[in-house]
Amino acid sequence: MGKRTQGNSLTRRQYVREPYDKVLIVCEGEKTEPNYFKGLKNHLRLKTANVAIVGEGATPAKIVERAKELEKQEKERGDPFDTIFCVFDKDRHTDYEKALGQLKARKNYEAIPSVPAFEYWLLLHFRYTTSPYQDASELVRDLKKHLPDYEKNDATIFGKLQDKLETAKENAARSLEDRSQAKTDNPSTKVHILVEALQGIKQP
Repeated sequence: MGKRTQGNSLTRRQYVREPYDKVLIVCEGEKTEPNYFKGLKNHLRLKTANVAIVGEGATPAKIVERAKELEKQEKERGDPFDTIFCVFDKDRHTDYEKALGQLKARKNYEAIPSVPAFEYWLLLHFRYTTSPYQDASELVRDLKKHLPDYEKNDATIFGKLQDKLETAKENAARSLEDRSQAKTDNPSTKVHILVEALQGIKQP
């Protein structure tokens, strides 16, 4: 986990808003998730002033607290967010359930968890699986069978997977339904919900 840097503040943004929703995405990872979503944002030609992406390097509950801070900051500036997404892993976090509970009670917030980790979403670009994983490291080893050069700080990760995006969305939705019937969450992810929200952000 890394410390929050000054660059994560939104106060210095001086971009012009476009006439569509303003979204905040706060990620547990400092590099992996932000790099993926920045690639998606650029692919969809969404403006930085409309889609703010922050990588925190913190636990799920702290991600929620940071999102609340940024929400307050932008509201005070007179330019509030329409929707706030909190992206985090279950993995071995002891405050995972607490974070889910906090988000369920907050209007315009959406929890985007991955179990055990975000790499499950990346793996779903290549194949469908519901085999459980003990931890994130086991999942990364499986992902590297399909993406041998995978690194958590890869700034080009979205571009490498872009042509498989719809496959990943279908696999993620299918996995959620399967895991619900099996009464377990391992493995699962809701990243496709965030992806679909970004894809539809310009729609009237």
